[in-house]
Amino acid sequence: MRGWMVGGLLLCRALLALAAGPAQAATPEPPFRRVDIALDCSYVGEGVRGLLRAFSASASEHPATLVLRGVLVRDVGNLDDVTEYKVPQENPDSSSPIVFEASAQSVSIPHAEALLHADCDGEEVTCEMSPYSSQRAGEGPCHASWFMATLRLSSGISIALVLRGPHCSSQEEEKEHDATLHPKLRIPMSKEGTLLTTVEFQSSSRNTSLRTHLGSSVTLDCRFALAPSSSLSFLEWRRQHRGSGRSLFRYQVGSAGPAAQPKVHVDVGDLLGSGDASLSLQGVSVEDEGTYICLVSTPLHQAQHIIQLRVAEPPRVRVIPAVVSFERDVMTTLSCKITGYYPLDVSVSWTQKSPEDDTEIPLSNARFSSHRQSQDGTYSITSYLSISSATARAPATYSCHVSHMALAEPISVSAHLKAPEQTGSEGLVGSFIATVIFIVVLFIVLRRRAAKPKSEQPLRASE
Repeated sequence: MRGWMVGGLLLCRALLALAAGPAQAATPEPPFRRVDIALDCSYVGEGVRGLLRAFSASASEHPATLVLRGVLVRDVGNLDDVTEYKVPQENPDSSSPIVFEASAQSVSIPHAEALLHADCDGEEVTCEMSPYSSQRAGEGPCHASWFMATLRLSSGISIALVLRGPHCSSQEEEKEHDATLHPKLRIPMSKEGTLLTTVEFQSSSRNTSLRTHLGSSVTLDCRFALAPSSSLSFLEWRRQHRGSGRSLFRYQVGSAGPAAQPKVHVDVGDLLGSGDASLSLQGVSVEDEGTYICLVSTPLHQAQHIIQLRVAEPPRVRVIPAVVSFERDVMTTLSCKITGYYPLDVSVSWTQKSPEDDTEIPLSNARFSSHRQSQDGTYSITSYLSISSATARAPATYSCHVSHMALAEPISVSAHLKAPEQTGSEGLVGSFIATVIFIVVLFIVLRRRAAKPKSEQPLRASE
């Protein structure tokens, strides 16, 4: 599903016009402007979220629209054609899309520009609405309704919004205040047929999946913002991998502070000051790979973001020997050593190319050793290629090609088979024949000179 907004087409044209314009000198920061952002969503009712959803009927989902009212975005001169969202003038029934109007006055919406310009940037926005059970939702005979909006952009951004809806109404209250209940959710709706809500809590992450190399440092992004009436209770980072999990960092507001943890760090000052709950991870190893969960809690709400961290280390490749001489009746073996890669999956192939060949010829007679794992968790393997003098052509180039997910393109390392040289008995015979021919020619020349008459000999200078 894609985010949309009234005036979206004109907005895209304005963006393209700005992009095509000449570069200008640095200017002051552009001012902010409040706009409406409307997103196509699906509403998922109770009992069909999580694993149960895979076995639920499609009727459990209902079309919905999320309208974020008054979102602050930077105005760089491309918002002149943006207009306020207008609610469709239709009486909603049980089959009509559920329209959620969410006021964003007290809580800032993260990545608002990305949501607003998603169509122009070719991004996909997925929006899912669902009921949300507050920790105090059961207080009183008629408590407020809460909803969770989960937004995901194809670039990897994820946003969670907790929306406070209207209070439920009893039949007596409905008659007294002339309230109209939504035909689908049975809670009070506005005169336009929408559900009026406010954003009370938001959390976000720039990345739902990260890939890094061994020994590097990486930051797992997690941020949040609260309405003035709410406050942070605690933050926890957890890691899960291969069925087991453990807590990496936990901070309880009002406590003495988190205990120091090796390799991981969260800046408590940024956490309390700006809502930056990001986790820094130093010296990444294979053991750090897994699913990281950022859990932010308030006295009323909880929201979490899941980030997949994958380690990918490219292989090192070399072929031994790099140069080999052709010998008759001798089997030559080339070894392609692939070391230091992670994860395990690697692809190895061999090719042959002679000067008269236009393309490389694939070879299928390679052998492989078993995978070996070193102490740092990386893997190694060796591929062997046997070259028979009966079938080999020289000179020729034999190449080992290695593909791996950590490589932008395959690595190719080559060995060169030199043309045959005359050695051993064949060389001795050839040298002997050449010597005999030289002696015979020299003997004939000297004999001819000796057979010439003396009269034909040149006179000496004294004569």
